[in-house]
Amino acid sequence: MRLPVLLFAGMALLPAAVPAAAQSPAFRPGPVFTDFGQTAPVDSDLVIPPDAQLKVAFDAKDAAPAGEVNKTINSAARFINMHVAAGVAPDRIKVTVVVHGPASWDVVRDEAYRAHKEGRSNGSASAVAQLLEKGVDIYLCGQSAASLGIAKDDLLPGVRLALSAMSAHVLLQQQGYAINPF
Repeated sequence: MRLPVLLFAGMALLPAAVPAAAQSPAFRPGPVFTDFGQTAPVDSDLVIPPDAQLKVAFDAKDAAPAGEVNKTINSAARFINMHVAAGVAPDRIKVTVVVHGPASWDVVRDEAYRAHKEGRSNGSASAVAQLLEKGVDIYLCGQSAASLGIAKDDLLPGVRLALSAMSAHVLLQQQGYAINPF
């Protein structure tokens, strides 16, 4: 009985350790995004073919703490950085981020964000702009937007509105995108 409790307690601490590891000396800025999306070099046994076409959709549902970059937005940058560093040509990587739920606030203009987050600035805004500049598509779930009172004009420039996160993921899968579970 005692072992499961200790195991569960140890697992509860694991998420707190992950950000510290990502800031260790082994992690460094990538070749595409230098302000976020740090990765560590790995001597991988899984070879990525030079002609690989990587199409992935990230699902962002958890909001970032105020002033920080959304974890899933950071992961999208990490995905691009690590694969370009491993030799995959940037034009062979296609990333889309589908945002819904509480994470919806991480893709809105500062005015809307501040009104919702007690005057704080959107810590994800710069990362969103950089991802969009490099060809990443970002869609906000229209159902979440309606539920939260987010208007299309509230979105950061370049962020697009989908009917729903569910429909966005279905359409992306039909276009050959894999859904990233992280």
